[in-house]
Amino acid sequence: MPNKFDINRIAISTGGGDAPGLNAVIRAVVLAAINRGWEVLGIRDGFNGLLLPQYFAGGGLITLNRDLVSDITPLGGTILGTTNRNNPMRFPTPGPDGKVVEVDRTDELVEAIRIQSIDAIISVGGDGSLEIADALQKKGIPMVVVPKTIDNDLDKTEVTFGFETAVDFATEALDRLHSTAASHGRVMVVEVMGRYAGWIALYAGISGTANVILIPEIPYDINKVCQKVKQRMAQGARETSVVVAEGAIPIGGDETVIAEKSAGHAERLGGVGEKVAAEIQKLTGRETRVVVLGHLLRGGSPTAYDRLIALRFGAAAIRALEAGLSGVMVVLDEPEVRYVQFSEVIGRMKQVPLNSDVVQTARDLGISFGD
Repeated sequence: MPNKFDINRIAISTGGGDAPGLNAVIRAVVLAAINRGWEVLGIRDGFNGLLLPQYFAGGGLITLNRDLVSDITPLGGTILGTTNRNNPMRFPTPGPDGKVVEVDRTDELVEAIRIQSIDAIISVGGDGSLEIADALQKKGIPMVVVPKTIDNDLDKTEVTFGFETAVDFATEALDRLHSTAASHGRVMVVEVMGRYAGWIALYAGISGTANVILIPEIPYDINKVCQKVKQRMAQGARETSVVVAEGAIPIGGDETVIAEKSAGHAERLGGVGEKVAAEIQKLTGRETRVVVLGHLLRGGSPTAYDRLIALRFGAAAIRALEAGLSGVMVVLDEPEVRYVQFSEVIGRMKQVPLNSDVVQTARDLGISFGD
């Protein structure tokens, strides 16, 4: 075990897309740290609070106390703000010709952290936050990461907080759409988030009694999808429900991208629901509608399960720092929470195993994956 380092003041940052449960993590971190006699600062909007001039007047850092976090567990979003832009390792900066280029500003960030006498940082985020945390800890800043993504695609942890809340909402949406689709005799295509992994689509699709589920892990044949629709029509079914993960791909095709990668911005997936719906209507003659749940999956109050996971993760992050650990991510390995090295998770995405019992359950229920 590494030698313990002296801690008097820590900071917490929330980066990437928001997820239900972020505020619960913040509350657990603050209370657990204060109970150890540590001061806690919140960094505004990812690491922007330490890097952008508009924050330097005093708004970049917030002193977090018991009163500020007393009632934030049920709140969606994050009281610190978040950003999936302005990665300090590839910070978008206007070049001499006015063109935006990516600049490594981690040395500036390290200096700002030291000027503020911050002894360690807890970063709550996904793969991008992991990469940043790894760079900072290699430059001498003690770092612990709490995994955060509704997509549930971070490796080594059984689940990430926010995932169950997203699945719950998507399932409720499917429940509601069944009745309206049946009333009009339609095919209903529901597009959900998930990036390059199909966890949300799979879990919500099964729970919400979808007839077709399209996920990135199983490239689909639109003719097989339409075959399922026609089969249900022949059986007298009034409606067909199709759940599509935003990263779903046709056999031999690519993801549907609505915004290409640019300086400071990753590519944005989306639009596959519209594409699938148009093809279904053309090939089957069945009236088809699309619902894109999008950011609705990120918002709202976290479920009790996600609150508990988030609180456990936040408290475990403080215990890691108390034990002198750095360069580790908190993970759920039921029934325990433990830690893994950054090197074990950086660059590794957890996709749906094709031989999993969940996939097999869907097939046993007669759900088509379009394969």
